[in-house]
Amino acid sequence: DFMPVMRLDKLLSECGVASRKEIRQLIKSGRVSVDGVPAASSELKLDPNKALVCLDGAKIEYAKYHYYMLNKPAGVLSATDDGRQNTVLDLVTPEMRKMGLFPVGRLDKDTTGLLLLTDDGDFAHRVISPRSEIVKVYQARTEAPVDEADAAAFADGLILGDGTKCLPAGLKPLPDGSCLVEVMEGKYHQVKRMLASRGKPVTELKRLSIGGLKLDESLLPGGFRALEQNELCSVMKKK
Repeated sequence: DFMPVMRLDKLLSECGVASRKEIRQLIKSGRVSVDGVPAASSELKLDPNKALVCLDGAKIEYAKYHYYMLNKPAGVLSATDDGRQNTVLDLVTPEMRKMGLFPVGRLDKDTTGLLLLTDDGDFAHRVISPRSEIVKVYQARTEAPVDEADAAAFADGLILGDGTKCLPAGLKPLPDGSCLVEVMEGKYHQVKRMLASRGKPVTELKRLSIGGLKLDESLLPGGFRALEQNELCSVMKKK
C-alpha cells in the first residue's frame, strides 16, 4: 500500500500555518507535535492523511488545496498583488495570504459579488474555460432598461464593435429595471461591453453565481468563507 510521505514543514506551510522560517522556529520550540509527541525536526516525514499533527495542542487539518468564496466589494482589484491599489488578497487573513491563493477569473475593480479564491490551478482553469460551459450569472443596472430586442441579440451571440464574437448569452429584464446576464465566457469587461454595444451602458454590476454555486447572501462585502465540499462540486454543474 503506497504511503504518501511529506515533510512536516511542507505540510504546515501548505496548511497556511506560518512561513517556512516561522515553522522551523515553532518546531524547534516544541510547539508542534506529531501523534502526541513533540516533533524533533522540520524534516520529519509523515503521511499527511494519517498522522495527527497539532500546533499548541490544536489539530491541524491538512488539505492539499484551498477554496474560498469572497463577496467582492467595489474598489478592489481581482489580482494577487498590485503596488498601488488594494487587491482581493488584502481582504483575507495573513494565514490565507501564505497559501498562495489567487482569484479565479477577474471581476473589474468596481464589479462586486461572487469571486472564488484558490491555490488549485487546474480547478481555476476549468472554471474559467468556456469549454467547461459553466454559466456565470450577473445582475446589472444599466442607464436604460434592457428590452426583448436586446435579449434576442444576446441569444444570437453578439459581435462587439472591435469584431469580438461572443457566445450566445442570456439576458432577462427584472421588474426593478435591472437585468440578469448569463454568460459562459469571461472575456475582458465582457458583460459591460455586451450591454454597451446595445446602447445600455452598465452603472452597476454584481456576480450572483458560478455554475450551481450562489453567492452566500450572509457574507457582507469583503466577507469570505471556505467552500463546503458539496459547494465545490456545485461550481462545476452545468445548466
